[in-house]
Amino acid sequence: MYRTRHRKFVNIKTPIPGPKAQEILSRKEASIPRGPFITAQTFVAYGEGALLTDVDGNTFLDFVGAIGSLNVGHRPEAVVQAIQEQVNHFIHTSFHVMMYESYIRLAEKLNAITPGNHAKKTVLFNSGAEAVENAIKIARKYTGRSAIVSFEGGFHGRTLLAMSLTSKVKPYKYGFGPFAPETYRLSYPYYYRKPESMSDETYDEELLRSVRRLFVTDVPAENVAAIIIEPVQGEGGFVVPSKRFVQGLREICDEHGILLIADEIQTGFGRTGTMFAMEHYGVVPDLMTMSKSIAAGVPISAVTGRAEIMEAPGPGEIGGTYGGSPIGCVAALATIDIIEKERLPERAKVISERIKTHLYQMMNRYEVIGDVRGLGAMVAMELVKDRASKEPYKEIVPQIIQAGIERGMIMLSAGIYSNVIRFLPPLVMSNEQVEEGMEILNETMQTILG
Repeated sequence: MYRTRHRKFVNIKTPIPGPKAQEILSRKEASIPRGPFITAQTFVAYGEGALLTDVDGNTFLDFVGAIGSLNVGHRPEAVVQAIQEQVNHFIHTSFHVMMYESYIRLAEKLNAITPGNHAKKTVLFNSGAEAVENAIKIARKYTGRSAIVSFEGGFHGRTLLAMSLTSKVKPYKYGFGPFAPETYRLSYPYYYRKPESMSDETYDEELLRSVRRLFVTDVPAENVAAIIIEPVQGEGGFVVPSKRFVQGLREICDEHGILLIADEIQTGFGRTGTMFAMEHYGVVPDLMTMSKSIAAGVPISAVTGRAEIMEAPGPGEIGGTYGGSPIGCVAALATIDIIEKERLPERAKVISERIKTHLYQMMNRYEVIGDVRGLGAMVAMELVKDRASKEPYKEIVPQIIQAGIERGMIMLSAGIYSNVIRFLPPLVMSNEQVEEGMEILNETMQTILG
């Protein structure tokens, strides 16, 4: 007979998937293709704060937050109320047909809170990938140049141009080519895997020299419209660059008239301990892409940038039927208000320290943990077969994640070698909930590793 797992927050009553979930899974197999990857083999019935309850009554601690989309947690009351009020008036008109004031208010808010004191303008879209695609269009239109440079380990979306900028081949690009032309790639500062004999400072300088080398070997600087960078790589495994590297990149862009695009889709809205991750580096980008936690799970995205750059496309050259939906706009305004009033960037720092403290303790116990890293409540551990060789231990990651789910903790993998487990808990997660999650993780590691 199945033994239940009941704690203060977690309550696992059935095997995962439970009987109701199994019935829906059979329907899913018959109606949905295999392409979309699924982490937890069950179906949600209810979410609140940092907790998810499935159709069989099992309650989980959510350390994924819809892949970083729920910094304010599941179903925050103010966001729910804003959505309800909006649908009581109208659901959609398309901003291109008849405008609505909430679009303007959200643009004004993003212009005010994003880095930089210069004049800015904002345009709204549906998804992170769409924001990236349009940021590239704007950059090309403004500069009159065509080439775009991205980084190894970067992830910018699954649409054609965004996928072309993404560097992990499997599963994102394999078999989907040919890709968009005029895209180039640089090495990103991955300090855990740099040459052992090289200092971080020397490593940074060598990587910055490789930017200039690219302009000689692959594409002339005068053809490059923009360099796009994640201030912390998300899918790449929560790899954090140094302040020197990001500032050096800004200097190179300024020298050659190249725009710097910050992809803050996963890092934005308090996740890293500041409203936006670029603030850690003291660097102001020319354009910024945002989505995920902008609206507590409601699909909406934005590109915010210098006003003169944003004005480059003419009427009708950017946009979309559902871009900046009324529901998304009011949800985003309510979400940003919660982040500011509840000081969630500060909360991210507290959560980060608590998670890292536990991960460092586990690192002392389990040799497979090769590195612990992150910025704010964007924390990861990289798993290796041997700490000396740093050979990626990809095979153990799904075992840990599945065993964790069975105990009531939802986690997610990442990394170019698929050997990283990342933690993106809602920033409303309590200290007690963090502690319970880390207890579950430790028990899971102990069970698997002994």
